[in-house]
Amino acid sequence: MKILAIENEISGKTAEDFLHHSEAEARRVWELYKKGIIREMYFRADQTTAVLILECENKEAAKEELSSLPLVRNGLISFDLLPLAPYPGLERLFKTTQAY
Repeated sequence: MKILAIENEISGKTAEDFLHHSEAEARRVWELYKKGIIREMYFRADQTTAVLILECENKEAAKEELSSLPLVRNGLISFDLLPLAPYPGLERLFKTTQAY
């Protein structure tokens, strides 16, 4: 299942708080990418908020994998997780089209 993960920074943290964990965070993200768990990584264009596409069995598995990130473990960020499904909306067009 694809999961959209949107980062939330925990308020009251400083840039220095993040700096202490940045290398370990990058290494763990790379490990999850190599394992095929993190499939895509982005920043929002309007702010430095990470947006990830994960491939996991379910939302709970995604939460568990993300909890292994140093920034999550150390209470600096959290993620909103949104499970995704294929879009079936186009099928409505085909059901209304009659064969001639």
